[in-house]
Amino acid sequence: MTQDGPSIHWQTDGKFLRSGSSRVFPLCVTYGPFPGGWPDSFDADFARITAAGFHALRIYQMPEPRLLDAARQHGLRVFAGFDWAQNVDFLRQPRHLTAATIGLVAALRATGGHPALAGVYVGNEIPPDLVRWMGPARVREALETLISHGRESAPHLMFAYANFPGTEYLEPENADFTAFNLYLEDEPPFRRYVKRLHHIAGDRPLVISEFGLDTRRNGTARQAGTLRWALAAARELEVAAMTVYAWSDRWWNNNAAVTDWDFGLTDREGVAKPALTVMTAWTAPPPPPPAPPSAPFFSVIIASRNGRHRIASCLRAVERLTGRSHETIVVDDGSSDGTAEQVAREFPDVRLIRLPPSGLSAARNAGAAAACGQVLAFTDDDCEPDAEWLVRLRRVLDGRRFAAVGGPNLPPPPTTPAEAIVTAAPGGPSHVLLDDEEAEHLPGCNLAVRRDAFDAIGGFDPQFHTAGDDVDFCWRLSEAGYALGFAPGAFVWHHRRPTLGAFLRQQAGYGRAERLLMAKHPTRFSTRGGAKWRGFVYGGGPVRATGHAVIYHGPLGHAGYQSLVNRVLPLRGLPQAFDRPSTRCLLHVVTWLVPRIRSWHRTRSLRQPTGPPPQPQATEPLEIQLPATREMNRDTLLQRFLDDGWSPCGNSTGWDLERAGSRVLIATEYGQSGPVGLLIRIDGDPTTLPRALKNP
Repeated sequence: MTQDGPSIHWQTDGKFLRSGSSRVFPLCVTYGPFPGGWPDSFDADFARITAAGFHALRIYQMPEPRLLDAARQHGLRVFAGFDWAQNVDFLRQPRHLTAATIGLVAALRATGGHPALAGVYVGNEIPPDLVRWMGPARVREALETLISHGRESAPHLMFAYANFPGTEYLEPENADFTAFNLYLEDEPPFRRYVKRLHHIAGDRPLVISEFGLDTRRNGTARQAGTLRWALAAARELEVAAMTVYAWSDRWWNNNAAVTDWDFGLTDREGVAKPALTVMTAWTAPPPPPPAPPSAPFFSVIIASRNGRHRIASCLRAVERLTGRSHETIVVDDGSSDGTAEQVAREFPDVRLIRLPPSGLSAARNAGAAAACGQVLAFTDDDCEPDAEWLVRLRRVLDGRRFAAVGGPNLPPPPTTPAEAIVTAAPGGPSHVLLDDEEAEHLPGCNLAVRRDAFDAIGGFDPQFHTAGDDVDFCWRLSEAGYALGFAPGAFVWHHRRPTLGAFLRQQAGYGRAERLLMAKHPTRFSTRGGAKWRGFVYGGGPVRATGHAVIYHGPLGHAGYQSLVNRVLPLRGLPQAFDRPSTRCLLHVVTWLVPRIRSWHRTRSLRQPTGPPPQPQATEPLEIQLPATREMNRDTLLQRFLDDGWSPCGNSTGWDLERAGSRVLIATEYGQSGPVGLLIRIDGDPTTLPRALKNP
């Protein structure tokens, strides 16, 4: 990670972070809170933290100026935590959310402009039972409100919510990155879950906001070994930043010193543990790649028709690709705007093939026929591959499990309301995943395939002139027994249509392509003409709860990993700069039009699937509040219900227990010193109140 000027703020860069024009991979460590408060001087700690290879601190409160000044002096950035009443029912008592908004804005006015401040976590691990009590969608919206106010006060900072597997579905739409506190102490489960988290994050970077191991129970040698593989795995799995928990065993929580765990890299006297010496694994430069072979491994193939205004940006991005050598081939598909002449004049090292107007599939096949590489990497003239695109594709292909691989295609930040609407609307090119690693479909703008597999299925079908070629190609690859992989960090910037009219004309073209696909693959379409995907269709947005979301909570809400059940995952939201009533209205219109335009050009029908019938209005549940004590907590109360003849509800009902048509939900509120209240909601006949509540 390169050193940058103290006034250059970190920003998101596709699936990663950057400082100015340089990509950064921050290694962070949690710091405090400590018994007795902050030390009189931060210099000794911050010098050791910097020497250990850390770039940033994560703290759990808004910082005072002297902490930020000291961090800046030692070249450290700070991710602050905003501490507010997130562990009570702040929707039933809206004064808490109001106070949080006012407090966040005031804190950012005081220190938000400090160059050492990198970002703010607006919350941290709201308990799952309390989230269910208030409603996941409403809690998410409250977090989004805090982020919106924070961004208005300090637009240069990054904002996020520190989530954890117990509320996997609680991702704010408007966060800058997805942050997860993750304590998986065995490498295979850690790797599997990080791959899943990339799809929870959607288009945005994935940050591990806490990871550590308790040496009191596991020993210092295991802590060091665990951090060693976790740091290496996080880099390999394309995590944008990694946060180690914690700097010191000295810790303060719930108004008391924590003495029954030891997560620190240093003990309570400040003596280093062996784990402190492994931190450089994150910042060590990767080994140099082997000498390139005589023939390139990749052939980058770009088909273009009348792309004179786009092709230069694409080819300049291809020139910046890192890793092994590659060749670049441009196939000019009968352009009449001087595309070929521009390529020949400005990019003499690019191999140029000229065709009469033949269609996208034929152009891609022509590029493949001329290619020398072992792998054919296809992109479009309106795309700009990330500099590490080929390196990250290669990592997946080297495993030999997959014959083809692709990654996300991300829209650049919009500059006009029309671009913002197109970015957030349905109908964009999306990948479809069977699981967290294997794809069912990869868009042709980000698709690499081994030459032997390409030749085995005969390449692209020339009947697809403008779209549908990649869908047909991926289906035929799968039918021939080849597997498609997904590389979450191998992204391309994909410029969408710049106007709403151009976007809607593109949707009409997609509909015509789907008509061809229906004729060739009739069993893959429903009677209404929609494609029948086996996997999950990714819309680019983070996975987040809505009012109708079905969430797996586990029996009594005790599942450690509580996830959303959905086959079509959320679309991108409107950026805050364009989130205005007029833009939202136009987005609703475009969202309504897109499926109907495609349906008309696919089947000459405007019919759309109908939604579920309206549900009858439920009666208002009864709510009761009890004080929480050592003897009366959520677990003991649940047991009293069970002893009274109640049974656990289904995993996805959002309720804990049921009996004779009545259901109950129990949540805990927390204060500074631990649990302070029990919230009980009963849906059903209040006269059947269980004995567990009559005699608490």
